[in-house]
Amino acid sequence: MRRPTIVDIAKAAGVSKGAVSYALNGRPGVSEETRRRILAIASDMGWAPSSPARALSPGGRIGAIGLVVDRPAHSLGLEPFFMQLVSGIETELASSNNDLLLQVTEDMGAETAAYRRWSAERRVDGVIMVDLRVDDPRIGLVEGLPLPAVVLGGPEGAGSLPCLYTDDSVAMREVVHYLAALGHRRIVRVAGPEEFVHTRARTAAFLDAAEQAGLAEAYSVHADYTGEAGTRTTRRLLARTDRPTALVYDNDLMAVAGLGVAREMGVGVPSQLSIVAWDDSVLCRLVRPSLTAIARDIVSYGRLAAAMLGDAIEGRPVRNQETSRGELYPRASTGPMGA
Repeated sequence: MRRPTIVDIAKAAGVSKGAVSYALNGRPGVSEETRRRILAIASDMGWAPSSPARALSPGGRIGAIGLVVDRPAHSLGLEPFFMQLVSGIETELASSNNDLLLQVTEDMGAETAAYRRWSAERRVDGVIMVDLRVDDPRIGLVEGLPLPAVVLGGPEGAGSLPCLYTDDSVAMREVVHYLAALGHRRIVRVAGPEEFVHTRARTAAFLDAAEQAGLAEAYSVHADYTGEAGTRTTRRLLARTDRPTALVYDNDLMAVAGLGVAREMGVGVPSQLSIVAWDDSVLCRLVRPSLTAIARDIVSYGRLAAAMLGDAIEGRPVRNQETSRGELYPRASTGPMGA
């Protein structure tokens, strides 16, 4: 079906194209009665302004924000964190009739190219940036573009861009001390990519807590958040003669995969191995035994990020914000060593 135009609305309303333009753009030049009649007809016809037209309007707004996720496309749909984050963003955008433009890439070059293209072509009003890296080249790039942005992560490394961040150190220390209190001495953390700022922050807190608890054999290994990486890494760890008695995973997908490997290799959970997942999700509660996890309100995290970006787009001052910290939920996957 052909998209209705201003000409179509003018014919249906029996008025000039100019009158329709005044009514649709909220400008003076028509009576309030005529304006209401034109708006009603336009609504009945399913009319909506095109993105280029909105970009050229007095407010210059596209009505969309962008999000680039640099992760393998085949695994993104399985990762609850991003599904919840997008859900929160979409919920906030729905209240302002804005849209989300989501692009999945598998290298930083493609991601930075997307920011340049979106800015040059006026595709979005602003962007939410995820997975802040150490010495992140994206920050300087976006700072130099006429493209409002909010960074998830920081505050260190976010430059002049406003950021929404979580202090993971308290939750990480709680996990380590909890496992130590259960008698675990060989605790290994299956971490995310080493170049991510939040990975390094968690690593520092993990090692600090291990030192405080006297755990000389605690260390981290790195993976890419996928189930496949979680499977491979766990299999290598459990094949060691000095295999860990507790594993802490940086996301729920790897933790679920690790639980499957333990079952495959005949390692009892939690009698021989305790497992903790970061970011609680329905996956953690559906598997057996259910997984002990760090829970955060990711949907609210997405809503707040979108609200901050909305303020930045409107030119309002936006301050860095810290989210509520994660909370440890013990479940059946953790227990006393040797119980």
